[in-house]
Amino acid sequence: MNTIKLRLLLEQFFIEDIGDRDVTSELIFGNESRGSLVLIAKADGIFCGEQIIHTGFRLMDENSLADIKVKDGEKVKCGQELAVISGKVSALLKAERVVLNLIQRMSGIATKTSEAVAVLDSTKTRICDTRKTTPGLRMLEKYAVRCGGGFNHRYGLYDAVMIKDNHIAFAGSISNAVHAVRASLGHMVKAEVEIETKDQLLEAIEARVDCIMFDNRTPEEIAEWISLVPKGILTEASGGITLENLNSYRNCGVDYISLGFLTHSVKSLDISAKVVAEKEGDVSNEYFGVARI
Repeated sequence: MNTIKLRLLLEQFFIEDIGDRDVTSELIFGNESRGSLVLIAKADGIFCGEQIIHTGFRLMDENSLADIKVKDGEKVKCGQELAVISGKVSALLKAERVVLNLIQRMSGIATKTSEAVAVLDSTKTRICDTRKTTPGLRMLEKYAVRCGGGFNHRYGLYDAVMIKDNHIAFAGSISNAVHAVRASLGHMVKAEVEIETKDQLLEAIEARVDCIMFDNRTPEEIAEWISLVPKGILTEASGGITLENLNSYRNCGVDYISLGFLTHSVKSLDISAKVVAEKEGDVSNEYFGVARI
């Protein structure tokens, strides 16, 4: 993950939430009170968000300390302690909500990806994501997919050519679209074509594309057509594939299955923060409760 970009993202998110200041925490605690937040999993799943915790809390208090008990990609159980962050109380409370929101979502994506990988249960076919990510969170969400055992498709419109139905319609044919791309495309950038019919498949093969996507095709159709694809051309299935029917694609022969639901409709993993404050003149801690604000 690009840590420079992560820091910039977190700064934007904190500015959105804090504005000029956290009125409540500053008035109650000032700038000297110290304490700890204990992050606790409230459901089973896959954890993701180590760098969010480290970077997020240190942006609010550069002297804060984060003791993270689990690694990205590890399974966690309901009730398990994930991390303990110590520092100024006002800084902990400023960072808490943004950090929780992000690690809950990222852990939810990692968990769903892990489920998909387990359901497919294939040594040949890889699960990958799509561009159906939350605006502003793509780097984080695609990282979460990797933590769940999946792989990343292209990151955006800039890093690979993907000729879809609308491109083909405007260009007049797959051949026209591929020819226009190949005339100027650098040798390091791959080109993929989305096909829906057998004739389109043959045209894409003739055009010597790098990857062919079978769009909204049944496992039976893909298994029949894929024998026509020469070695050296990658294959992908996408469209209409859910967790419920995913295992039916196990033996269709494609290299990748891209799943939009990994990011566009995933449920966040429930994680809460238990607040512990240092009592003045006493090294003992007082439990204040579970923060869910």
